[in-house]
Amino acid sequence: MNKVEIYRGWCKKCDICIAFCPQKVLEADEESYPTVVSPEKCTGCLLCEMRCPDFAIVVNKDEESRKETGPAAGK
Repeated sequence: MNKVEIYRGWCKKCDICIAFCPQKVLEADEESYPTVVSPEKCTGCLLCEMRCPDFAIVVNKDEESRKETGPAAGK
């Protein structure tokens, strides 16, 4: 399973990561920080990571996701 890490100290709570996640893996918590609510749905597309203006989110892809999107996959 892919692991999404959110660095709250860097996050400005803009919700861009939440808006761009096609699988709705992220939601705002009670303090308006993004939080992972459905980790099993993460496809490793990296949209949240690429769109974050503060580099506050990182997706650590599992082995299966790396194979699907790596150079050998032809993508």
